[in-house]
Amino acid sequence: MAVKIRLTRMGAKKKPTYRIVATDSRRKRDGKYIELIGTYEPVKDSKININEEVALKWLSMGAIPTDTVKNLFTRAGINKKFADSKVKKDK
Repeated sequence: MAVKIRLTRMGAKKKPTYRIVATDSRRKRDGKYIELIGTYEPVKDSKININEEVALKWLSMGAIPTDTVKNLFTRAGINKKFADSKVKKDK
């Protein structure tokens, strides 16, 4: 089972909000997911709420983030923490 970290669309028409979720790559975009990682509201000043512990857990287990989620993780500083943790493990 290939796990991806991707966005699931929520909210009303013309007012989207997204959940950042870990899900099986074969599932539908808005289908059942394994675990909720955070939320993203692009309309309201690009508000990003991410649970760092859960995101780092899934990244360390090999989950692959989509390009959009990778950009959100970079803005939140999670990619840097993940890279730093990998460097510490290698030493």
